[in-house]
Amino acid sequence: MITKRAFALAGLVAALSLAGCGKPEQKPAATAAPQAINFSIQNTETQQSVAALWQPLLDDLSKALGVPVKPFFASNYSALIEAMRFNQVQAGWFSALPALEAVRRAGGEVAARTVDVDGLDSYNSMLIARADSKLDADSVAKCGKTLSFGMGDAKSLSGTLAPLTFYFTPRGIDPNTCFKAVRSANHQNNLFAVANGVLDASTMNSVGMTFARREQPEAAKKVKVIWTSPALPESAFVLKSDMDPAMKAKFRAFLTSYGKAPGAEGEHQRMVLKGLNYSGFRAADDSYLSPVLQMEAAQELAEAKRGKDASKIAAAQAAYDVAQKGLPSRAGAAAP
Repeated sequence: MITKRAFALAGLVAALSLAGCGKPEQKPAATAAPQAINFSIQNTETQQSVAALWQPLLDDLSKALGVPVKPFFASNYSALIEAMRFNQVQAGWFSALPALEAVRRAGGEVAARTVDVDGLDSYNSMLIARADSKLDADSVAKCGKTLSFGMGDAKSLSGTLAPLTFYFTPRGIDPNTCFKAVRSANHQNNLFAVANGVLDASTMNSVGMTFARREQPEAAKKVKVIWTSPALPESAFVLKSDMDPAMKAKFRAFLTSYGKAPGAEGEHQRMVLKGLNYSGFRAADDSYLSPVLQMEAAQELAEAKRGKDASKIAAAQAAYDVAQKGLPSRAGAAAP
C-alpha cells in the first residue's frame, strides 16, 4: 500500500512538471460552454446550515457566469472527489487535502484560495478535550488505551493528516494502538461528542471552533483546546481542467474580485463573505497545495519506516524527495 501511494506521490509531481517543459503543451479540443455548473460543498455541519451560508454566493456566481450554479452536497470528501472525477460536478470548494486529491485523481485545477476575516489564508488543526477535564497534550500522548478519541475523515487535512504529521508521528504514536477507541467523524460531530462526554478528546480546527462559538456557543464552552498545529493552507476552489476556457476565466475573475465591488453590491458581497467567515479570495494554482503534498509524503515515509520494509522505505523516500520540489504552477494560471 505504501509503495503504490509513494509512486502516486512521485508520479503526480512528475506528470505536472512534464506538462510545463519540453514541447509546447497541446491543448485539448475546446469544450462547449456548459448549460449549468454543479458546485460541490462538503457538509462540515448540517446540510441545511451549510446551504444557507453558500447559496447567496452561488446565486451571485450564477449571475456572473450567465448559467445556473447548483450546489452538490456530500458528507465526506471521497464522495466529492468521485463526483468531480465522473463530471457530476465541475467546480467545488475543498479543504486542502481533498483539493490535492481532486487535482491528482479528478482532473481538477486550483483556481483560488480562501482568505479569512483577519486576512489570513491559513488555519490550524487542534486537539480538544472537555473543559472540565484534566487532559492536556502531554497526558493524551501517554496512551495506555484508556481514552476514546475522535479523528476526522481520512482525507481531512486538519482532522487527520495534520495531527498525524505534527502531533502523533513525532511522538511515535499510532492512534489506533494508543486509544481504547478511535471514531472518525466530522469536526462538528466530534466537538459535540467531546462536549457531551462521549469522547475524551478529538481533533478539531480553528475554523470549526470559530463557527462553533458563533453557532453552538453552549457546546463550545464545554471544550478546551489542548494542542494547536503549525499553520495549514486554507481551503481552495477547484475547477475541472477541461472546463470551457472562457467560463473558467469568468469563474476566476468572479472569485478574485468578489467583495470588492463599490456601493450596495459590494456591501452585499461582504456580508455573504462574512457569513462564510471569509474576507475574500485570492488567485492561486496547484502550487498552493505543495505543503500538503509534502506533509503527505512525510507521513508516508514515517509509516514505511515503522514497517521496516526496505523496498517500501526506498519508494517512500523517493516520493518524499520529489515532493520537496513542490507542485509546479500551471502555465497560464494566475500566480498565488
